[in-house]
Amino acid sequence: MRIASLIPSATEIAFALGLAEQVVGVTFECDYPPDPRVGREVLVGGLDTHGLDAAAIDTLVRQRVQQGEMLYTLDADRFRSVNPDVVLTQDLCRVCALAEGAVSDAMARLGCSADVVTLDPHSLDEVLNSVIAVGRACAVVDRAEQLVAGLRDRLAAVERAVAGMRRPRVFVLEWPDPPFVAGHWVPELVALAGGEPVLAAPGGRSVPTTWEAINDARPEVVVVASCGFDLGGACEHARSLLEQLPTDAQVWAIDANGLVVRPGPRLVEGVETLASMLHGVGELNPTAALRIR
Repeated sequence: MRIASLIPSATEIAFALGLAEQVVGVTFECDYPPDPRVGREVLVGGLDTHGLDAAAIDTLVRQRVQQGEMLYTLDADRFRSVNPDVVLTQDLCRVCALAEGAVSDAMARLGCSADVVTLDPHSLDEVLNSVIAVGRACAVVDRAEQLVAGLRDRLAAVERAVAGMRRPRVFVLEWPDPPFVAGHWVPELVALAGGEPVLAAPGGRSVPTTWEAINDARPEVVVVASCGFDLGGACEHARSLLEQLPTDAQVWAIDANGLVVRPGPRLVEGVETLASMLHGVGELNPTAALRIR
């Protein structure tokens, strides 16, 4: 079976299911586990944001979307050459990857008859169900069920560890300029880790907000989880925002790409990391999160 993954989280799922040898195509953003791009065709190209700050990136993305332009393009020749049997894609976010409709159109033009698995999770349960969906499509459903069972065991262990503890008010910032509230599964991660998410509703979309609203919400902990950035990028953003954030709140930066915004197995590590940040549960991995203030 030949698998093409057009979304980083699906690549992570496929590798976690032991399908590395079957993954023949990935995107330029598929960087985990290090490095699935080596020796594989890169299928998708995106915006050139090199040297742009957060505000400029946001402006560029909004302009392209308003103009109806694609943020990503499928390299038809490369896609044809890898000739996948299964294509893993998404329909959750135009900013994150090529939309499912664009993939279907491209496949029709190319005469490709691969099975398309569209992942569109909005909650943590749906993320875990995505693992099962990939396992089923790739004929390793038993592995998928075992992986999900292990992930649920880890989540249950965190819930037991934080049970009865006071829940600090936690705001998760998904983008710094303009500020965005982290939605979808992120409020669940906070709640499972023993925090009270503010300004966000479980399953709701990530939405813009204001610094006034953030301060009025009185978070005790602010977690900077900049979409598209690792810990280093989140740290830079967090340090640049200190004057705008509540003065009495702890400010943390976290590896957003790895642990918060990509809907894959590592979200469970995100819950474990948040529990360590909020309550000292377990040992905090210094490559996962860093307290800025």
